[in-house]
Amino acid sequence: MNIKALVAAGALLATQSFAIIGIGGHYAPGFGTKMEGMSEPAPVTEDKTVSIMHNGFDGTMQGFGFKLWIDLLPIIDIEATMNFQMGSYDASLFVVNPNDPSIVTEVPLEIELGGTPFGKANPKFVAMTGDLSITYPITFLPIIRPYIGGGLSYHLNSFVLNQKFVSSVIDGTTQEMITVLAQVDPTDPNSIAVAEEKTKQLGETMKQKVQDAALDEGLKKSLGGHILVGVRAKLPIIPIAAYGNFKYYIGGDYPSEIDAGNMTVELGVGLAI
Repeated sequence: MNIKALVAAGALLATQSFAIIGIGGHYAPGFGTKMEGMSEPAPVTEDKTVSIMHNGFDGTMQGFGFKLWIDLLPIIDIEATMNFQMGSYDASLFVVNPNDPSIVTEVPLEIELGGTPFGKANPKFVAMTGDLSITYPITFLPIIRPYIGGGLSYHLNSFVLNQKFVSSVIDGTTQEMITVLAQVDPTDPNSIAVAEEKTKQLGETMKQKVQDAALDEGLKKSLGGHILVGVRAKLPIIPIAAYGNFKYYIGGDYPSEIDAGNMTVELGVGLAI
């Protein structure tokens, strides 16, 4: 047996099992994040004719992300990641008839923000996180590369449709529609028909006003950090790699209704050269 050839083949296998640079996309669910729902509607107008109520969500925020990594063997590697995650919840306006408080018209709020790729209709809390990580390989085995690391995180979070936010977008246009709804006569078919049309108009108007206000307000921004445990796998020669990370986040500023779970898993594949 030619020992030199065997050693050379092993060295070639090891060196070609890892890439200098790679870029990939991944599934990135966030675990443990909760959003507290409201126990009862809260007034958003001075006369308390109109109230807002939103539910919460509990469990997993769905998401996706992208990663760029650079291997600087034999010391450290660098990863840059951007993740997008969201949790859906329901929210509605409730318009009370001042002449008969038992008559309440519900106006579901359907919000779409700038073509966010999370479907349409019910509002969504959106979290975006950019990570810059330094990782250290636990071993230098060929093909499979486990590592640990940590780094900085930049958090961007959207608003929540709460009492304060909705109060800020009620104006003369919406108040006119609200007045019609508040005076609906459930015994008059014409009044019911007008109220149904105004309900639709109010929903569309509120949708646009909330979208505009959200764009004006922008995203909540904050800095934090993270630690991670991960693994990458790549066959020799083939310029494709698979990877998985578990991240735990430290810090970050969120709306008061959000209880962040601070845990994300990244499972993806990418081009590695």
